[in-house]
Amino acid sequence: MKSLKKQRRIQIIALATVALIGSTALIGYAMRDGINYFRSPSQVMETPPEPTETFRIGGLVEEGSLQRGQGEAVLFSVTDGGASVPVTFTGVLPDLFEENQGMVGTGRYINGVFEASEILAKHDETYMPKEVVDALKEQGVYREDES
Repeated sequence: MKSLKKQRRIQIIALATVALIGSTALIGYAMRDGINYFRSPSQVMETPPEPTETFRIGGLVEEGSLQRGQGEAVLFSVTDGGASVPVTFTGVLPDLFEENQGMVGTGRYINGVFEASEILAKHDETYMPKEVVDALKEQGVYREDES
């Protein structure tokens, strides 16, 4: 009798373990497209990502690089002080988007240009995304009076 109970308990534990592993694998598979890693311009230039990888890039909009094209097309460069990456974006930019200000863009790095599908800018004069501050501090460009 005891061995039957013990065997049943082992079967239930094994089944629960397999179900947990299976559900974790399914959740990871479903979320693979929704995860966007953050990279600084220096990281992008050191090891360029695949053209199919969607990621976030952040830094300061390089002074003198902002060019508005026809319609809603915009070309600019984002820098962290160590490297600069050209960015293209078609759409309406946030109101507070300007040169020498922090930004984070989501998109893909294709043929040496980051093609942004979304641009986020700081929401007031003092805010800068944590990832951007960390990348700028790493390069020695960040100053406290800018934040």
